[in-house]
Amino acid sequence: MMGGYGVGMGVGWVVMGLFWVLLIAAIVWLVVSLVRSGHRTDVGMPVPPPATGFGPASAPSSLELLDRRLAAGEIDLATYQQVRATLRESGTR
Repeated sequence: MMGGYGVGMGVGWVVMGLFWVLLIAAIVWLVVSLVRSGHRTDVGMPVPPPATGFGPASAPSSLELLDRRLAAGEIDLATYQQVRATLRESGTR
């Protein structure tokens, strides 16, 4: 009656339905991924020094930390000079 088009229409509807379900699921997954990546808990945490080889990276010295704090503006020059002199007298690396 319909020239054989009746059988293909049922499969077409199933394929179209699966397409839309997969498309909506992909959009939901993308939105959830973007929302979760926006809520980072490590914001403001100091970045560890990069590893220079195999094994764990070495911790920065006290003087390096002091230099970083001065560069970041966390301490003023007078405090920097005072603490640096104290560290050098105590022999701290």
